[in-house]
Amino acid sequence: MEIEIWKAIVVGIVQGLAEFLPVSSSGHIVLTQYLLGIRVEGASHQPDLSFEIILHLGTLVSVLLFFRKSLWQLVQSLYTKEMAEERMKIVYLGLATVPAVIAALLFKDLFDAAPGNPVLVSGLLVVTGLVLFIPRLVKGGQGAVGLKGALMMGVGQAFAILPGISRSGSTIAAGLVSGVKAEKAAEFSFLMSIPAIAGGFVLTMKDKMEETGSLSSAFEACFNTPYIAGAIAAGVVGLLAIYLVMGAVKRGKLEYFSYYCFAAGISGMLYFSLT
Repeated sequence: MEIEIWKAIVVGIVQGLAEFLPVSSSGHIVLTQYLLGIRVEGASHQPDLSFEIILHLGTLVSVLLFFRKSLWQLVQSLYTKEMAEERMKIVYLGLATVPAVIAALLFKDLFDAAPGNPVLVSGLLVVTGLVLFIPRLVKGGQGAVGLKGALMMGVGQAFAILPGISRSGSTIAAGLVSGVKAEKAAEFSFLMSIPAIAGGFVLTMKDKMEETGSLSSAFEACFNTPYIAGAIAAGVVGLLAIYLVMGAVKRGKLEYFSYYCFAAGISGMLYFSLT
């Protein structure tokens, strides 16, 4: 199904906001596609998943720009003996990726089927709202991300493969529960998105190459004008969203987003149940 440019930009804006705000980008993309007619419930032909991964590339640029200093320190640590803490952060980022990889392999059919049920996706937004209240129930920590925090945040990211479960919300909440300082948990959560998005892009390109028969055809299919327009919109809005959520985390107001998740989730369940 060919996507009109204006629709791609609308979905890109939604992606940019929801990728970093703890409200589930995948859930919002799926529901927005249903509302715009890009995705049709029960239809045999659904949007190409490459559209969603290209939008994620737009938000990846946002992360690279916002955390450019931290990322440069990680690069420097590879050849600077004194930067042991930064080198360990690279190790923890790798470990945090493992649970999602395992979950994707074991439950691929479940994750692939979930976007086809908008009522389920809406219901999972309500679950995200509940998750965002968890940090209020535990004493805030002041530590850095260690082995425990990385693995717990990795498990949170694995659950967030389901559309409607916020990746940033679940990972930040997991980090706070494990005793990580709020700002450090948020930064680590956003850095975790880099290997996740990069890995998703590689897998998407692999599937496209098998489908089209060549790398050039795969790139042509993924990087068309509407997709690129959507990715640019996602990148610009995503950068603004990072500033917003980092401020909310520092002020300890993460649960404020839960009210939106409750409203959006319940509204979606009612709307898609009755249409």
